[in-house]
Amino acid sequence: MHDAMSCIYCQFPEALTAGMLISAVCSLLGVFVILKRAVFIGITLSEVAACGVAASFLLGIPPIAGSFALVLGAVSLFAIPFENQRIPRDTLMGIIFIAATALTILLVSKSGPGLMEINAVLYGDLILASTKELKILFSILTPSLILFICVLRPTLYSFMDREGAKVLGIKTWIWESLYFLMLGMIISAASQIAGALLIFCYLVVSPAAALMASKKIAHVLLIAPLLAMLATFIGMVVSFNFDLPTNQTICISSCILFVLVSTISGVCRRLLPIEHQH
Repeated sequence: MHDAMSCIYCQFPEALTAGMLISAVCSLLGVFVILKRAVFIGITLSEVAACGVAASFLLGIPPIAGSFALVLGAVSLFAIPFENQRIPRDTLMGIIFIAATALTILLVSKSGPGLMEINAVLYGDLILASTKELKILFSILTPSLILFICVLRPTLYSFMDREGAKVLGIKTWIWESLYFLMLGMIISAASQIAGALLIFCYLVVSPAAALMASKKIAHVLLIAPLLAMLATFIGMVVSFNFDLPTNQTICISSCILFVLVSTISGVCRRLLPIEHQH
């Protein structure tokens, strides 16, 4: 394993570093996406970020600028209280998802080569990560991660027991809005490298596997990034050796790890009661 990692790092140092950073941070925040039962917001923001990147190609502005502008707008809409609205938040997410996906393809088709650009925006290519993109990632993801750790406790209360948090005097809407703002910034920074599909994978698959592995939230917050980074490493090694698309291979690796973790966890839960009976 050490030789394989050394080989990948020698060939693609920026790609491996970016992959590990994006996978760790996105999977950590993804735990809260699942706890909030707002999985669809992950793919919606990913598509909105991709749309922002596509618009940037057409306008000739930095991709991070276009991506962040659109994601910030979407997050602002999601932050609106929907308790008294005629349509639920999920419906709005669906409309934004459809519009962003279609608009991405339309924008890219008018901005240059076409199909190759569309694939780059929608699916990304971790292998092509540059030093400049890596610096942007570190400048945004590192402060976001530090801030998230600092506000972890009130955010956790807000997501796991909203009514209980209100009783304790926690202003849940503030912490939820701050969380989704951080999530939007992270997705914006990572979208051009990772693409919508891989970002959504990191937000959902590894956190879901971690939740299957343990009921203790502290363990889940540790397991999710480890599984995501392991899937990234395995996916990069397999794609490098078999000449496969990197991002999609990482997604498949994540899904395989999810099946393995779920199966092992299920078997262990069945065996433990039997051992206690004896």
